[in-house]
Amino acid sequence: MPPFPPLDSFKDLIQLAKLEDLGPDGDDCTSRLAVGEDVIGVGTLLQKQTGVVCGLPIVEHVCRVYDERLRVEMIPGFHMEIIEGRFSDMKQTPLLRLRGPMRSLLAAERVLLNFVQRMSGVATLTAKFVRRIEGTGAVLVDTRKTMPGFRSLDKYATLAGGAAGHRCGLFDMLLLKDNHLAALAGREWAAGVARVIRQSKLEAPARPTMVEVDTLDQLRQVLSIDGIDFVLLDNMDCPTMTQAVQLRDSGAKKGTVKLEASGGVTLETIRSIALTGVDRISVGAITHSATALDIGLDVELQ
Repeated sequence: MPPFPPLDSFKDLIQLAKLEDLGPDGDDCTSRLAVGEDVIGVGTLLQKQTGVVCGLPIVEHVCRVYDERLRVEMIPGFHMEIIEGRFSDMKQTPLLRLRGPMRSLLAAERVLLNFVQRMSGVATLTAKFVRRIEGTGAVLVDTRKTMPGFRSLDKYATLAGGAAGHRCGLFDMLLLKDNHLAALAGREWAAGVARVIRQSKLEAPARPTMVEVDTLDQLRQVLSIDGIDFVLLDNMDCPTMTQAVQLRDSGAKKGTVKLEASGGVTLETIRSIALTGVDRISVGAITHSATALDIGLDVELQ
């Protein structure tokens, strides 16, 4: 499993979730009126649907924000390092146990479930895509099409599902896409690309560089430019991508420039795309279209 994102990357998100749920006065009026202040509860986090569980480390962070007295306990035989990122097809699989003041437990329930359900849904959908391309040599990579504020958590979930990471944001990779190329208007756009790539390598030699193309003619021009690490093949059909791989492999850039397929990739099409010989396939759906995994919290009195 990859390391869990640092708390600084999502602590404000937990506070925001708490604020929108409890309001500025921090009031769960239902539990305040229905549950005694000294009542202690025990909640069991249960995976109720086939899939990859992901995001369990965030449960403790949520509990701390709501009430320091809430305790996360491992269930015997279900250690976190074993169950985090694990695929399970068993219903009612126990994951964690929470113990503490019942009011606080009920207040935190929805927020911690929202985090874990979403992250598990992303990891589960990612794993489905990864299984479709097993044995092809292609690697699934994620995108920036994440839930606002969830970037670090969404990308952790894709890694848990078996994908590789793409750029984290606009700051850690130079990626010239179609709209950037439009800004380099005119017949000399390739010279403009070469200038930008050269400047990027001078500024930050280790920063990866990528250029998007949508025709083989553009690819030919891009392959003549030094310093490009990746070429994004945008919305090409499989026969064209096969030609793109052959074009790359027939020249001096074989082994140095990676080709990445992108655009409208589905579970039904990803294996055919992988078999064209591309190195990477980026799929936005694994984060922007993932369905939450059914995970619940069954609470009882201690």
